[in-house]
Amino acid sequence: MPSTQGNKFLEDRVEVGLDNISYTIKVYDTPLGVRWFEALRDNLAHKRVLEKNFCFLGWADSNRNLQYLVNELNKSVQQINSYQFHPPYEKIHPFVTDDFQYSAELPTGLVMEGDLMQKPGLRLKHEGCNLLHRHFEELQGTAWELSEYYKQADIETKYAIRQLNNICHEIEGWVDAYRQSVLDPEWIRPSQITTFLNAPRHDLKEEDFGMFVENRYKRELGGVYLHWSQIGKTLFEVFRDEDGKKLDQAICSTITHQRFYSGEFDVEWGKDIDEGTFDWKKEELDVFRTWLADNHFDWNDPQLALGYAKIGQVDLQKSFGTTDFRDIYTIMSNNLNISSIKVVGEDTVHCDYPYSLDNKDWKEIQKQKLRDGYESRSLR
Repeated sequence: MPSTQGNKFLEDRVEVGLDNISYTIKVYDTPLGVRWFEALRDNLAHKRVLEKNFCFLGWADSNRNLQYLVNELNKSVQQINSYQFHPPYEKIHPFVTDDFQYSAELPTGLVMEGDLMQKPGLRLKHEGCNLLHRHFEELQGTAWELSEYYKQADIETKYAIRQLNNICHEIEGWVDAYRQSVLDPEWIRPSQITTFLNAPRHDLKEEDFGMFVENRYKRELGGVYLHWSQIGKTLFEVFRDEDGKKLDQAICSTITHQRFYSGEFDVEWGKDIDEGTFDWKKEELDVFRTWLADNHFDWNDPQLALGYAKIGQVDLQKSFGTTDFRDIYTIMSNNLNISSIKVVGEDTVHCDYPYSLDNKDWKEIQKQKLRDGYESRSLR
């Protein structure tokens, strides 16, 4: 567990309401924990819209399966292709499920050593995701320099561009989860990505980067982690997506190091994982550390933000009456909709989220709030 002033928690807490249950987040009493908590309070006080279509990732039995996600993706592709950019942007060809997942008819199973493509069945096709992410980065730009394409786009097209990124990550999560559900259900890696439309970003302070070093790539069931609130890929994502190959200029252009926090958060709903516990995880990180050195990056440089900054922990026993992964997975699988979030303490703030993805107008709700954000920043 990260150094958190003796694992001390704030007196205040976060209550997340789902359809039929709620769970409690205890926030670490660290400078970053305090500032993140205030940023979350601000999101709730301003009733910023929760991005429910990009929330629960890696749930193998979700009805947002690969075919559904590809259909949604192609709606966004059609909207982008129909917009007249100046200068023109290349035509994006519609996608099919085969662009993202190897066939189940191919050899399927675990590969303990050697080439993963010895048993490619049901694996994620990184090429399709990389292509999709390239389109997104070119069309949107970065958090600190928006693309000219994005600036000139109308609200429908801006929304469609945003979905390229959201759906890409959701596809990655679903494909990996589905494969694990077939091979080894105990190691499904479900998560919750809690983002708000138009959430303000704040610069991380020098002292915050030590949180990444202290926690590194450890993930704990119910762990609450700082959300990645910018565009681009981390070094670890590039290492995985490119199968550890040498970096070139094109790949380097996609890399960014975490610079912001936003009052948004991620929750790990998979089993605990750490290189100190599992030899295969240590082996993966040993190869990653070698790859970093070969590409002139320093594993011990805090500014690279190599890891996940842990800011809190779900009180599993209080919330679910158990700490068993399978029991919690079953409970959560039947409650994949956030109905409310509340910060409880000296200054309690409560925000309800009454709409769900079953509502026909959920996209219009999001688009209107995005429009408000664009107009407030003079970005069409």
